[in-house]
Amino acid sequence: MNELPAVSEFGRRLASLGGVTGLLVAGSRATGDYVPGVSDLDLVAVTDGPVSRPDLTALHRDLDAGIARGLKLGCVYVPVAAIPDRRAEHPTWTHGRLVHRILSGVTRAELSRHGYAVFGRPPAELFPPVTAADIRAAAFAEVTGYWAWAARRPWIWLSPEIADLGLTSMARGRHAFRAGELLTKSRAIEQAAAPRWLIDQLAARRRGEPVVSPRRRTAWIAWRDARRTVAAISASGR
Repeated sequence: MNELPAVSEFGRRLASLGGVTGLLVAGSRATGDYVPGVSDLDLVAVTDGPVSRPDLTALHRDLDAGIARGLKLGCVYVPVAAIPDRRAEHPTWTHGRLVHRILSGVTRAELSRHGYAVFGRPPAELFPPVTAADIRAAAFAEVTGYWAWAARRPWIWLSPEIADLGLTSMARGRHAFRAGELLTKSRAIEQAAAPRWLIDQLAARRRGEPVVSPRRRTAWIAWRDARRTVAAISASGR
């Protein structure tokens, strides 16, 4: 695969930063579902110890203002010794700020099954094989974690981005929990619990077309779907 110039430049600068031994690609870029200008860039940097927060912040701000502008480049910084610890939180650049988050089970599954290295050791040498049971567990954690939190806050669904993400994430979560397999966002749109007109509009936005859906109606549909999915998966996973 020809790498995006922003990712290649990010890898080059990380390699010269010190303390970073590898850069891995997950998400839609790894699964072949990447849509320029629409998809996020989900990356994982492997380190041999702590990395300076000021250095990381300065690097990402410079990239976001330049070669990576508009690409929604995010990266989790994981010490190699902490890879087995699924509960450990790591420095994570996302949406223009540095926070601490776990490396999710879904990202681990994407790396194990589809990920590749920009530099350093390949994911298969760092992460154990992922089973169907692992994927079901990851789906359960995401749906009953963040999405359960979101389902208790109906007002946030008025954000068109949250509504779109929720509908695709619920479809992905249901499929992963039921089948033990990952589902791309593009395929998930066709399985969204939404009327046909909204599915068509979701698909158009996924292609990068400037289609706008009715804000309140879409928010209601997405919030209701999240509440039902969270309830069903929570009950099934007990």
